[in-house]
Amino acid sequence: MASRIEHRSAFSADLATTFDAVAGEPALRARLEQIGGDDAELLEYVPDGDGVRYKLRQGISSDKLPSAVRTLHRGDLIVEREQTWKATGAGYTGTATASVSGVPGEITAKTSLTDEGERTTLVNSGTVKVRIPFVGGKLETVIAEQVTKLLEREAEFVAKWLAER
Repeated sequence: MASRIEHRSAFSADLATTFDAVAGEPALRARLEQIGGDDAELLEYVPDGDGVRYKLRQGISSDKLPSAVRTLHRGDLIVEREQTWKATGAGYTGTATASVSGVPGEITAKTSLTDEGERTTLVNSGTVKVRIPFVGGKLETVIAEQVTKLLEREAEFVAKWLAER
């Protein structure tokens, strides 16, 4: 059974400006530098006419991991994440996938960025699946909590980025 990830953020900027803050290359590089963790890097960035695809690598040092994770995984975690965005009539939709080094499983999500009049809303909805007998469910819950915290930090970064522009 998979653990759910749900996160919603609202920004007081128009759709195009918010999209640039969420998925623009300069904003991604700045976000990784500020909150990307150890060895964070933008591995690939490919604009695609009506959207974009990019890959990120983020690190989490072992001393920052919950004890439940440290008992199952030795050393730092490396998270590789791929995101795609495509323009739609109402905004942008996308998909995200992530893998965690040494953990058999995956994180998948659907993403959307929509104009709602005076604000733009970013929604992430996905699942964490870990294939380890007996402890996979507990690890899924911990990873889902950590992903949600990361999404909150990223939304805070986007809000700050928008306020400074």
